[in-house]
Order: sequence, then structure tokens, then C-alpha cells
Amino acid sequence: MDPTASASTAWLSACAAPTALIDADGRVLAANAAFTRRLHVGEGARLADVDPALGDRATLDSQGPSDVAGHPTGHLHIGTLDATHRVAQWIDTPPDHHAEQRQLQMFADTVAHDLRAPLRSIESFAKLLEDRASEKLDASERMHLSRIRAAATRMSGLLVALGELSRAASAPMQPGEVDISILCEWALAELHDLDHGRDVIVHVDPGLRAVGDERLLRQLLKSLLENAWKFTRNVDQPRIDVHGERVGRRLKLVIRDTGAGFDMQYAHKLFQPFQRLHGLDQGAGHGLGLAIAQRIAQRHGGHITAESTEGQGSTFTVDLPAVDD
Repeated sequence: MDPTASASTAWLSACAAPTALIDADGRVLAANAAFTRRLHVGEGARLADVDPALGDRATLDSQGPSDVAGHPTGHLHIGTLDATHRVAQWIDTPPDHHAEQRQLQMFADTVAHDLRAPLRSIESFAKLLEDRASEKLDASERMHLSRIRAAATRMSGLLVALGELSRAASAPMQPGEVDISILCEWALAELHDLDHGRDVIVHVDPGLRAVGDERLLRQLLKSLLENAWKFTRNVDQPRIDVHGERVGRRLKLVIRDTGAGFDMQYAHKLFQPFQRLHGLDQGAGHGLGLAIAQRIAQRHGGHITAESTEGQGSTFTVDLPAVDD
């Protein structure tokens, strides 16, 4: 195929699906009317104007579906024509997608429920044995029992998190106006109550509001703030700041901490389930918290990005729909 202007125009006009010819930097060289109507971009615009993530060269070369902020009903598929040209085509999510998600959630909830019962038995009987036979056990045997109980507790927490991940992806949403500032303050107060021995400086900008499902957004903020709380544990002056600003019709929420930070070369793993950039001894959990937060942000037509320097802290930026003035 020769992607010249005339040839590409005729070819795009023949495509029923929203389709565009773009260059290697994501600039639209030509697009059919369906593509312009769907994504509100035309010739000369850049895909990054729709979603900043589409300005990343790795995304443009990924040869796979990409989520687009503000367009939760499908995916943008990008294919390579040659070294300088790409084809971008929008494909709607099949109508039965939500039914499949509900079935997946039911399966995950059933598995989690069925596994919790034997875990509770393991933990209960291990505690009973520890209480009744403690004097007969040596230090090594008591340590083994303690490890059994700790492992059962971690597994129970993992099952809870798996259920939360499933619900984050498929639970019905009830959008409304949400006071983000209050949700952050509640989450930080709960963290302090559970760990009241710590002296962490916190600041939350007042008046931050977004449109979304309050229950899901509470989970998103809880996951991000728990992450900040954990990784500021071993620093001299722990601090967590929550700021926000309105950009057009979006709220850019910034959560910054002075914690351990992470190596940015592994940032692509940050929001993948079960991926941990730190060891358990450094405070890492089950590896699902940030994946849950990202799923929730995506369901609100946004996304989460992260920047960090090892030993100096991390900054997470959340893109959410803003409340109309």
C-alpha cells in the first residue's frame, strides 16, 4: 500500500470503522469522518491531544489495543504500515463485555469465599495450638506456628484484594458529585488510627471535587494513600501532600510523598497485578493496590501516572472528570 494523500483518503473513506492514518509521532495525516466524530480529532491533530498516553512512542509501536481517556466503550488499535506510518482504528467493546465481567466477578467472589473458610480454620487452629501448647514448644516451633498464622493472614488479605480488583473492573457505577478532599482526609485518618505511633505530616487541598462513583473513588484514594503511608515509614520526615487543579473539564489530582521512591525504569510494571517494585521487608503488600486504583481511574475515563526518584519520594497524578462550574 502506498500511503500517499490521495490513496489514503480513498482507502479511509471506504472503511466503515473509525480509522486514521498517523505518523510515527501520533499526528493524524488523514482520517475518515467516523474517526473524527468518535475521537474529536482530525487531520493535523495529535492523538496525544485526546490522551497524553498516546503521545508515548512505545504505545504507538505496541501493535495492540490501547485505552483512551474519556472513551471507556472501546479501544484504539494501532498497526504499523512502515517506518513512518501507522494505522489507528477504533473498535467498540462488544455488547456482551459487561455480562462477561459480571460472570468473572461472580467467579472471583465465589472462589474467594470458598477459600476464606479453610484459611480461617488454619489460622484459628494454629492460634489454638499456640495458646494451649506454648509451654511445651521450643522457640523454633513457636516461630513455625507464627509463620503459619502470618501466611494465612496474608492469603486472606490477598483474597480480599482479588475481590476488590474484580469489583473495580465490573461493579455497576453510580456517578455523582464526590468530595475528593473529604475522602482523602478520611483515608488518612484511618491510616493514622491503625498506625497511631507514627508522626506523618499530611496536607490535603480543600474543595477538591470530581464526578464519579463515590465507593470506587474511595477505594482508589485508599489504595494510593496506603501506598504513600507504607513507603514513608523509614524516612526521617515523612510527608504526604494531596493537591489538585482543574484543567479544562478534568481534575488533575496529585498525591506526593517523601518516601522510598522507585526506579523509573520499572515504572511500566507499577500498575500491573502482582508486580512489586519493593520487597516485603520494605513494606510491599500483595501487589494489587495500584492495579485496583488504575482500573477505577480508567472506568472514570481517566488514568494514573507516576514519577519517582529513589530515596526522594513519589508523585502519583490521577486524571478524573471535574464537577461542572
